[in-house]
Amino acid sequence: MKTLQFKTNINCGGCIKAVTPTLNQEAGAGNWQVDTANPDKILTVTSDKLSAEQVVAAVEQAGFKIQAA
Repeated sequence: MKTLQFKTNINCGGCIKAVTPTLNQEAGAGNWQVDTANPDKILTVTSDKLSAEQVVAAVEQAGFKIQAA
């Protein structure tokens, strides 16, 4: 299992709710979380099959900004 981290603009419960279906589909429920208390809004994804590029594409598709942390 590898852990990927990204800076995002997912900054509230509503944003998390908006991105949840996409990330659940890509990474699986329980395999990702967003630290909204962190100023960089760090998204952490744990997966052995997803690449960083796939996570970036999924989050951008959901309408949010993302970059490698």
